[in-house]
Amino acid sequence: MKKSGLNDGELVIKYKDGDDNAFAELLNRHKTKVFTTILIIVKDHYLAEDLMQDTFVKAVKTIKSGRYNEEGKFLPWIIRIAHNLAIDYFRKEKRYPEVDLDDHIKTLNNMYFSEDSAEAAQIKKENYSRLRMSIQVLPEKQREVLIMRHYAEMSFQEIAEVTDVSVNTALGRMRYALINLRKQMTKTPLQYDKDAHP
Repeated sequence: MKKSGLNDGELVIKYKDGDDNAFAELLNRHKTKVFTTILIIVKDHYLAEDLMQDTFVKAVKTIKSGRYNEEGKFLPWIIRIAHNLAIDYFRKEKRYPEVDLDDHIKTLNNMYFSEDSAEAAQIKKENYSRLRMSIQVLPEKQREVLIMRHYAEMSFQEIAEVTDVSVNTALGRMRYALINLRKQMTKTPLQYDKDAHP
């Protein structure tokens, strides 16, 4: 496709006025960055392609409905949509991470249960559910950093780039997420094995 030489904002206006080629140019201009943003989070090429398509579909609907108001800032806007859809995927799948609440204790990994104990299995299930609920009620920015760090295994540099904040801000959000998780979990203490945690 021949490039128009127009900036993003001008292309959005042309698309709103019915020029489908204008959006095709926006897509070609930014699809690599959108795809990379999603792939960093989900680490699955095919899933990233699906979510990239969802991102542009959502962008089309927003622009066509007249709700787009990010004049001249199309790329940060579309990247944010991509980022949110990738994080939402984990939330919908309820694929929450095992979280290190203390330097030396993994909340789930270090719990010891007898394999043949139905009661122990039930306790483990309840503890996992409690942890998952605690993650769900974290402030959104803290929750997304925690998911990206512990589930998507992203570095703090990658998290900072994807969320458009400094590394220190990303570290701070992670720190507060763990503090808040610890507070939530101590409200209804986990059932630890006494021998494993004296």
